Amino acid sequence: MRLSRPLLLAALLAAPMVLAPPARAQVETREGIALQNQILQLRQEMEALRRGGAGAQPAPSGGSSVLGFGGAAPRPAQQQQAPQGELVGQLLDRVSRLEEELRSVRGRAEQAEFRERELRERVEKLTGDVDFRFQQMEAARPGGAAPAAAAPARPAAAAAAAATPPAQAGAAPQAQPAALARPPQRALQEGQAALARRDFAGAEAAAREVIAARDSARAADAQILLGDALSGKRDFAAAAIAYDDAFRRNQQGSRAPEAMLGVANALIGLNNNRDACGQLGDLRSRFPNLSGPLAERVADARRRAQCR
Repeated sequence: MRLSRPLLLAALLAAPMVLAPPARAQVETREGIALQNQILQLRQEMEALRRGGAGAQPAPSGGSSVLGFGGAAPRPAQQQQAPQGELVGQLLDRVSRLEEELRSVRGRAEQAEFRERELRERVEKLTGDVDFRFQQMEAARPGGAAPAAAAPARPAAAAAAAATPPAQAGAAPQAQPAALARPPQRALQEGQAALARRDFAGAEAAAREVIAARDSARAADAQILLGDALSGKRDFAAAAIAYDDAFRRNQQGSRAPEAMLGVANALIGLNNNRDACGQLGDLRSRFPNLSGPLAERVADARRRAQCR
């Protein structure tokens, strides 16, 4: 049967419409399966991360599709592990920085506490110096009153004098109730002798006597003697202040290195080896040509403080 030209054209135009749907349906089916595989893979990865965290490995699903799609699906999990590892590293770095900052804050707090203790000891020392000087002035004043500490005994002394016969009363003015203050040089010599026999209280009293006399020529020697006496009494905080005062009075004097060494030894006694090593380093930079026994004492202090 022969078709006319119009019917042939109509048949040719209708043929693609009849043949196209099966191929398009097949393509849509393959793409849909691939998308379903990817969605399933993502769901499995999310569930694995939710259950086990960053270290969980999602189950492979490359063979779940009959068409073979989804073979490269495990890549997203591998790509996610690297950022998570970087995040852990950043957190560890931050923790390290916080620990270092905490150590720095603790160090500053310890330094502030040490300075506060130094100031408190300084105030107590100044108060003691003023009281001692006042007592010396009262004792050295001719015909002056006795120190305030002896005031309660005055009524008893007056009653005893009233009951004393005239012959004995005439001898009373010959007594000397208080000895005159020693010359500074003699006080220092006697203080050094007391220190040598470990009479730290006597050495401290002699040193404070010279300091109260305001003899500038012997002030540094008296401060060092005071520091030695306080160190012997294991009052290292007050000893450090005494040595520091000696250094500040004459920073280029002949006894300045000895004063700096005294500060370092007092800090070692306070278990503050770090500041002691800093003091010894400053001593070495200021006085690089030390020799003899003083250099040996500095080396011994560095060993005890475990300085590098």
